[in-house]
Amino acid sequence: MEVLLKRSLDHLGRLGDVVTVKAGFARNYLLPCGHAVPVTKANIAQIDKERALALAEEKARLGDLRQLAEQMEQASVTIEGRANEDGHLFGSVGATHIAKALREKGYHIDDKQVRVEAPLKEIGVFEVAVHLHADVLATVKVWVVQAKPS
Repeated sequence: MEVLLKRSLDHLGRLGDVVTVKAGFARNYLLPCGHAVPVTKANIAQIDKERALALAEEKARLGDLRQLAEQMEQASVTIEGRANEDGHLFGSVGATHIAKALREKGYHIDDKQVRVEAPLKEIGVFEVAVHLHADVLATVKVWVVQAKPS
């Protein structure tokens, strides 16, 4: 049975795609839940309008994310940690610490958006990638410094 998707679904298709599924899946899940509609000229026209609106919204959102990435490129964060004389940290600095420091600077970043290859275990300056979107990547400078003795 062919149905027209009203929203993007993983492993099935994107908004506006015409997909062939088993009749029971369409009848019992996709149609009642509002994920799909039967393929008709009126439904295709309606979904095309919705797709155009969604693309415009996504384009505007990408523009905002690119501006945010440019701002983040200029920013740097400082994280204090206790270290020995050789500069090796007693703990480590991970994505959670970096995301928290970015949030304190006013950037609304989730821990999962910060990509660190391995936890930072030494004092120094590091370049850390922040994935804001599949197409938008920002690089932030992270300064790991010796904590002041208390």
